[in-house]
Amino acid sequence: MFRNLIFDWSGTLVDDLGPVIEATNTVLGKYDIPPLDREGFRRRFRLPYREFYTEMLPHVPLEELEAHFRPAFDAAVSPVTVLPHAREKLEWCAALGIRAFVLTSMDADAFERQMDDFGFRELFEATYAGVLDKREVIHRILETHGLDPAETAFVGDMTHDVETARHGGIASIAVLTGYNHPEILARVRPDLTVPDLGVLRGLFERRLSRPISTVGALIHDDDGRVLMIRTHKWSDRWGIPGGKIRRGEASIDALRREVREETALEIDDIRFVLVQDSIDSPEFMRPEHFILLNYAARAIAGEVRLNDEAEEFLWLEPAAAMKLDLNQPTRILLEDCLNRRLLPHGLA
Repeated sequence: MFRNLIFDWSGTLVDDLGPVIEATNTVLGKYDIPPLDREGFRRRFRLPYREFYTEMLPHVPLEELEAHFRPAFDAAVSPVTVLPHAREKLEWCAALGIRAFVLTSMDADAFERQMDDFGFRELFEATYAGVLDKREVIHRILETHGLDPAETAFVGDMTHDVETARHGGIASIAVLTGYNHPEILARVRPDLTVPDLGVLRGLFERRLSRPISTVGALIHDDDGRVLMIRTHKWSDRWGIPGGKIRRGEASIDALRREVREETALEIDDIRFVLVQDSIDSPEFMRPEHFILLNYAARAIAGEVRLNDEAEEFLWLEPAAAMKLDLNQPTRILLEDCLNRRLLPHGLA
């Protein structure tokens, strides 16, 4: 467990995405640029924010843009709120003696107001706000406070936070509650990715917890094509649908449910193939010990509709699937199914 945590602010501890999008669209509108919706903003916005505005409005000085942005942010209708689990995580850090800091690009005056409004000031040893490029100060923070890089992590929601951690030689922890879309974050390969700070606290508390039992299936159609799904959970690699077995749920029932939730498909001709251990795989978004119950199954007629856990899917012959950037458990499962001729027509 880390002894020192440096937190980003916006999108990590507080949710100010709504007013930021409102203010950004106000700025863009002054130069006849179409507004961005939430999804578009999360895929395009990045830090240092001068790079974002250089792309969107290359000929407008940053000072001029900031002069439009600040009053628009203050006038925004969308509220700024504390993200779920943030306060509990910070109080937990304080109770355990974990040193907490803030490093944020947010305007320093607005940051100071929010710290007092939310009652967070006493929970941090030191804060650094209004930092346009966090990489420029990360070493100073470590040196000023005598932080051992091996015992320190930067917790943030954007690729710039991951890059800053890497620049400082410390661990990067990405949370999916903020500005960058999970697919964008996955591309920079954080050391650890969690849905929110509640999960992060749980991980810290159960480092020695029991393995998690899961199910997954290599799904094929009647022609022997297999279904491959790409997901940020496995470092943007291709794999199979599946998930955790709930307490009191039979493994086959769990498999049918997970496949239905992730792909909208129904399956039959379900055959157990093998069991695998996945212990703190560097491919998965966080350290976990999974017991993987792997099956092969046939898709009943229907169209694939992915939920928000996946980015895209492909139906293709097994030989073509083997050429994809597969996560290792999927590669082992596919090879075993081919060797044992468990797919129709023996396609390879």
